[in-house]
Amino acid sequence: MAYFYQFLQITYGKTYNKMRARISAVLITKNAQTLLEKCLDSVAFADEIVIVDSGSSDRTLAIASAYKAKVIHQDWLGFGPQKQLAVQAASHDWVLCLDADEWLSPELINEIKALLDNPQALAYQFPRCNRFMGRFLRHGEGYPDWSLRLFHRGHARWSDDLVHEYVIAETPVHKLRHELMHESGEDIALYLNKQNRYTSLQAEQLFQRGKHVGSAKLILSPLLRFVKFYVFRRGFLDGIPGLVHIVIGCFNSYIKYAKLIELRRLTNK
Repeated sequence: MAYFYQFLQITYGKTYNKMRARISAVLITKNAQTLLEKCLDSVAFADEIVIVDSGSSDRTLAIASAYKAKVIHQDWLGFGPQKQLAVQAASHDWVLCLDADEWLSPELINEIKALLDNPQALAYQFPRCNRFMGRFLRHGEGYPDWSLRLFHRGHARWSDDLVHEYVIAETPVHKLRHELMHESGEDIALYLNKQNRYTSLQAEQLFQRGKHVGSAKLILSPLLRFVKFYVFRRGFLDGIPGLVHIVIGCFNSYIKYAKLIELRRLTNK
């Protein structure tokens, strides 16, 4: 048998690997036409693309069709449950999970393709590089933003969190070197609208978990966040975009807890 593999290598100029892991690229969408093509181009090497859509009215579905993606409609369940549904809908156990505003760098594509020939782990994370105000942030809060997105679904799953969901892995997680790229927002207005939705969901989630906060948490949380990410994690090296990004992040800390306090007062709990 070894001679047969050698023959294939000589004939076709590459190593024949009978054990290459088959993989599904999975993502969730709603009105994601702006960057979807860039995202899908970067996962063209996958054996399958699965999209769970929650009611797009733009060109999202037409783009998905052009890439021969398997599209499933599902009313919104929350980020964690929606992404887990996409994972479960995949045909293959190895899944690569992306958001529609993310894409794999060429170096990461090659790194993933190489590891699929001989996986050394069942879950992988890689650094995510966020573009904000036209600049990729490489310091502070926005980097390296380690993201676990490649895993065997028999040994990992998405959490049930409605926002700030994450992958729960049952086995050690290995790190890849190269970057997942992310468009944080087309402009500040759109970015702030998204953060407003996220902080509302976070406050609701904290409320459901019975979390209580007072004025000290309200004030100290954004201050400590600024010192941690802008000073110690050197967010100042990202210039004005880095400063604006961390200031919005600090405001998110403040407004999340303010919304939680409001919820408790409205319900007298």
